[in-house]
Amino acid sequence: MALHMKSAILVVLLSGTMLGAAEEKRSAVSACRALAKLQIDNAKITSSEMVAAATPLEMRGFPAPIVFKSLPAHCRVEGIINQHQGKDGKQYGDRFELRMPSDWKGRLLFQGGGGLDGILNPAVGIEISSTGEPGSALSRGYAVVATDAGHQQAMAFGADGSFAADPDARADYNYRSTTMVMNVVRKIIPAFYGEPAKYSYFKGCSNGGREAMLAVQRYPDCFDGVIAGSPGFNLTNAATAEAWYNIQLAKIAPKNDHGEPDLAKTFSDGDLRLLADAVLKQCDELDGLKDGLVADTEACKFDPAVLQCKGQKAESCLSDAQVGALHAVFAGPKDSKGKSLYSDWPYDAGIADTGWRIWILGTAQIPALNTLMYPDFFNGPVLAGQPPKVEAFKFDFDRDTTRSSEGAAEINAVSTDLSEFKKHSGKLIMYAGMSDSAFSANDLIAYYKRVIGSNGGPSSVEDFARLFLVPGMGHCAVGPALDTFDTLTAIENWVERGRAPQSLIATGKRFPGRSRPLCPFPRFAKYNGSGNPENASSFSCQAPVSTGSSNGN
Repeated sequence: MALHMKSAILVVLLSGTMLGAAEEKRSAVSACRALAKLQIDNAKITSSEMVAAATPLEMRGFPAPIVFKSLPAHCRVEGIINQHQGKDGKQYGDRFELRMPSDWKGRLLFQGGGGLDGILNPAVGIEISSTGEPGSALSRGYAVVATDAGHQQAMAFGADGSFAADPDARADYNYRSTTMVMNVVRKIIPAFYGEPAKYSYFKGCSNGGREAMLAVQRYPDCFDGVIAGSPGFNLTNAATAEAWYNIQLAKIAPKNDHGEPDLAKTFSDGDLRLLADAVLKQCDELDGLKDGLVADTEACKFDPAVLQCKGQKAESCLSDAQVGALHAVFAGPKDSKGKSLYSDWPYDAGIADTGWRIWILGTAQIPALNTLMYPDFFNGPVLAGQPPKVEAFKFDFDRDTTRSSEGAAEINAVSTDLSEFKKHSGKLIMYAGMSDSAFSANDLIAYYKRVIGSNGGPSSVEDFARLFLVPGMGHCAVGPALDTFDTLTAIENWVERGRAPQSLIATGKRFPGRSRPLCPFPRFAKYNGSGNPENASSFSCQAPVSTGSSNGN
């Protein structure tokens, strides 16, 4: 009798639990659907629906589609802000997507865009593991929002920048979209959850990194923590640098069938490998270990002249013209009086990787990305269709650079006054690959040094902002590098627990079984002299001798 009674009670309890779960699910569905009727000034919610757990989702816009198979149950909301007809007669507005998980941890993540934006990517907050498997901030309990930054187009890279003919669309892309979307999201989240987000974060790379830095500088109380990866923060001058590469390389390039310089043939893959090997030969062991990574970047003073042929061009050396082109390219753009217009570039092992070729040289099938992108930049986002158009190999470094000065004030994120962000207790993590061929890591290093000079010195700045450099890594990822590291947990710990990142542990598919600490600049990972050289625990963060500062902190 007692056994049957216990069984009956267990059945009742289980039934109650199942009914409670079912009721909670119905409640979430109703709350999500009700968001479609939410009234918000200058915004319209176009759809709201619950998405069942484990519903497959494919994210496009990468070398290969990324498929998520285990996303949690969540409410997906789409909407548009500032919908209007532009000066050019086209329809514009900031489309956004917000995904809110049923098991919410009280955090919001703003997912940055890329390139010229115009694409509304699924708001999942992608996180790639060392095995290449996709994870997401959504699965970690974050509500995640993304936007197309105020205009729509088929692709973000090498795309049409003519949207800038409309002042509103141009302003949204240049600087305004983030705060407009956040103002709307701050109304939707409490309408669904019954309370606002406890912590708000921003994470972006490339143009998303620029957007991250703009948020810190223009909207310092908008986010508690910001992650800016490979940021195009000095975008107008970086575009000038892209023109510079094209013209310097065109001087030594053979002509194609159309009589245009064939940049892809200025350096063979063998030439690039020769150059990368020479960099490693000179700089690899400066960090205490020969391992294919140049960690002590400050000490690496490489000159490609060591590879210059004594006579005719051969596989084991570079021609005089090639060495001269490298000197000009890596020194960065200058006007006719020798004034620097951007930054120089570091020599690193990633120059032999496909990323460098794709951005700078191109292939037989496609032109270099910088050749495709920078004319649209000068003729679009900065200078709303002002004639004459800038052509790839006819850029004037005295005259044409002045065309971007007005737009630079809107689009660049170069302010070093971060006092309000610090006052708000905000935390900033920046990172860049030393082989980034889109934006020079040296430019970001120089910016960080200016921040230190403007905000009370190294100790004061490290209380709220830290820079991490990744040896071998190209633009945002890839390259002969350990390019997988968890910045999201690092920023969480810093913001919510007051634990500043002493290092980021990095792994990557190019070096299976290896881990290294990425250290806050100016420190680098130095081998301790003993222990497993493939394990991060055998390395310490050490300051370069030239800085005179203490190890670690």
